[in-house]
Amino acid sequence: MNEENKPKVRFFTVEADDAGQRIDNYLLKTLKGVPKSMIYRLLRKGEIRVNKKRTKPEYKLQDEDIIRVAPIRVSEKSAPVSTQLNVVANLESQILYEDEVLLVINKPSGMAVHGGSGVNFGVIEALRALRPQAKMLELVHRLDRDTSGCLVVAKKRSALRNLHEQLRKKNVQKFYHALVKGRWSPKLTKVTEGLRKNDLKSGERVVIVDNINGKESETRYKVIQHYDGATLVRAFPVTGRTHQIRVHCQTKGHPIACDPKYGHEDFDGVMKAAGLNRLFLHAASIEFTHPRTEKRLKVEAPLDNALAKALKNLKTSQSK
Repeated sequence: MNEENKPKVRFFTVEADDAGQRIDNYLLKTLKGVPKSMIYRLLRKGEIRVNKKRTKPEYKLQDEDIIRVAPIRVSEKSAPVSTQLNVVANLESQILYEDEVLLVINKPSGMAVHGGSGVNFGVIEALRALRPQAKMLELVHRLDRDTSGCLVVAKKRSALRNLHEQLRKKNVQKFYHALVKGRWSPKLTKVTEGLRKNDLKSGERVVIVDNINGKESETRYKVIQHYDGATLVRAFPVTGRTHQIRVHCQTKGHPIACDPKYGHEDFDGVMKAAGLNRLFLHAASIEFTHPRTEKRLKVEAPLDNALAKALKNLKTSQSK
């Protein structure tokens, strides 16, 4: 074996940002490609030590702990990334904002935020391929697969905790643009129907309006532009329920254009004739307090070409 390729002992010094994290979770992210079972085996055998002492998987790391990892060999599985190189390369150009603790990306429509449920490659996997040296890249929130726009990813655990707390306290403002069926009344500024997840016999999950057993939900709306047979609205979800904006639009008789779950077939036909071939729901902007500077940060995502061209092909309508 070539000496240069021979596995070597590795040392990691725990930074303050990682303090309080279980060692097994830390190693899963740090030792990329090493199976979880191997990490537990190495811990059990004492081949991973903290400050020269044996440790257990549930040990919570302290600032400046020194972790020693014995030489290990794993086969790097790069196939999932190599088959998606064009997607990975495209994501680089979709990064809207980035600093040392977070980044905001304009997520493309049709791309899941992470692998799972039959999807083995999502935005987070692509970003990790783009930033192989990043110790941590974690989703702060989620977007539906068909929805495009602002998606925040944390690069530090402290930023993730801070932003999750802001989400809980409703200190994060997310504005969406949606093209909906018909003429949305400027007087309809708030929808508050309760929502409940419902599993169909086919196994598909949909969300239905249920004001008795459903979760309390609220979306605020503002008309941006009326078109012949359609309206572009701005939606602000006060709560963050699954498919909230889509179902709230549908229940008021204004389903979103080309929505495969909650859409209107005839309306979708008209929109497809105008060149639209995807759900017209876009996370246009996000605003929050920056975890490090403590200043308000607002990031805006432009409409992709498909949405922008569809709007150009529609005839505007004057307010009545």
